[in-house]
Amino acid sequence: MHDEAGGKTAAGAFSYFSRPFDLAAVRDMMRSAVTELCWDDGIRVLSADPEFLTLKIRCNISTADRLQHFFEELKNDLDLEERSHIAMAFREMLLNAIEHGGKLDPNEWVRVSRVRSQRSLVYHMEDPGAGFSRSALEHAAVGNSEEAPLEHLEIRKGTGMRMGGFGMLIAQKLVDEVIYNQKGNEVILVKYLD
Repeated sequence: MHDEAGGKTAAGAFSYFSRPFDLAAVRDMMRSAVTELCWDDGIRVLSADPEFLTLKIRCNISTADRLQHFFEELKNDLDLEERSHIAMAFREMLLNAIEHGGKLDPNEWVRVSRVRSQRSLVYHMEDPGAGFSRSALEHAAVGNSEEAPLEHLEIRKGTGMRMGGFGMLIAQKLVDEVIYNQKGNEVILVKYLD
């Protein structure tokens, strides 16, 4: 990881693991470290306070995987199910920001903040894209009618998009609030802890 001025932070580590750790997960992360191009500059630290962490990450899937793993390893007093729900919602929204906002262009960056208060856990993401209109989401499950809950899959197939389109719907079910800015290039996920 690097700070915004380009200096290395966190000893230039590719990833972190807390004890006890899964050896298979360590092996997989090591494999990723040796095969990833430019892995040492994909994450930039803007604020490293444990209660208010802000990062910029390159718009590629492997960097998103690293960031999700890092957030999962942070000290956390949430039960396993809550952690899993928050992690899944975070991943879905981060992948949307990288894929749709950043167009999977590693020259583009997504800004991510994680704020932990006594009563909530909040993630904020801002992508470099033009945004979207929530009324024009034919390619996403949230745009489907109740009569045709999988209609978006045919639209995605016809436009050459990968299968999926469930991210927004998943996030809405797993956290307490999902809030978008007017432009549609920023999202806030809120999970209340009490």
